[in-house]
Amino acid sequence: MDLRRCLVSHRVLSRLRMDIQSVLRALSLSLSLSLSLSLLLWTSGGALGDDGWHMKVEAEVRGIEGYPVVLPCTFSHPQHSQHSSLQVIWRLGHGQGATVLYRCSSRPGTSACEPGPQQDQRYRLEGNPREHVLSLRINGATLQDSGRYYCRVEVQGREHISFEDKMGTRLRVEAPPKILDLMVEGSDQSGFRAVCRVQGSPLPDVQWLGPDDLLEGSPAGPLAQGSPARYQTVSQLRDVEPGQRYTCSASNPLGKDQAALYVLAPKPPPTTAGAPPPSLLLLLSASLGAKVLLLVGMGVWMVQAGALQGVGCWRK
Repeated sequence: MDLRRCLVSHRVLSRLRMDIQSVLRALSLSLSLSLSLSLLLWTSGGALGDDGWHMKVEAEVRGIEGYPVVLPCTFSHPQHSQHSSLQVIWRLGHGQGATVLYRCSSRPGTSACEPGPQQDQRYRLEGNPREHVLSLRINGATLQDSGRYYCRVEVQGREHISFEDKMGTRLRVEAPPKILDLMVEGSDQSGFRAVCRVQGSPLPDVQWLGPDDLLEGSPAGPLAQGSPARYQTVSQLRDVEPGQRYTCSASNPLGKDQAALYVLAPKPPPTTAGAPPPSLLLLLSASLGAKVLLLVGMGVWMVQAGALQGVGCWRK
């Protein structure tokens, strides 16, 4: 009996030991994940180079079409000298396909950063490079300005030092819906359909309103994948009837836009193309006949008058 109790106690202790080890492993894994996540969150706001550079940017910035937007960027360096010339560069995209949007130079002893003569005036530096602020301001943001931007600073001197954030800042420009085109297509044989083309970001939701109630439209097909077209969508409404009014309504979280059209009934074709009606021909014939008779009468009268005058003269 004592032997059985010892075996049971040993089994219980072994199982308890295994449970404790499992709990410790789970706690260790959880602690490792927490540390990794904390490190990731700490480094997501900026980039730290091996040589002591530190640059901080925003991961994403949202703007509204037509309004200015600022892309924040700051940097620091332990060996940075106020007596060195600085050059600031902002690029859209990365690699060979990148486009330099802004470039300026700051000389020692000045707080201004002078851009080049060909610089687009929509872009401006919002900050003082001498205070390590390199934020970019974009005036009148458009949907085409959406993309990933990269901030770069270069310290010019005996040793040319430069640093650039590798992650970049994603700019997302949003816009309320705008109806670009609303028209009717088709014929009597194939039927008529209303087509509505709208623009916005996020892409608007399109609805159709008939004379009495809400109607079901359908996409007209995918648009080209170009830069302007990715913010546009097309909806069509089939089997529209002449003599009726239809409304295209587009909406997204930023607003709503509507436009209405009235479908006119097609004009009936003429009975005989190019030929006037018989009554008009009869009227023209009568008018021409009267003119001919009038001209003949005047001619006869003039001949008779001339003959009489000639006889009178002969008698004299």
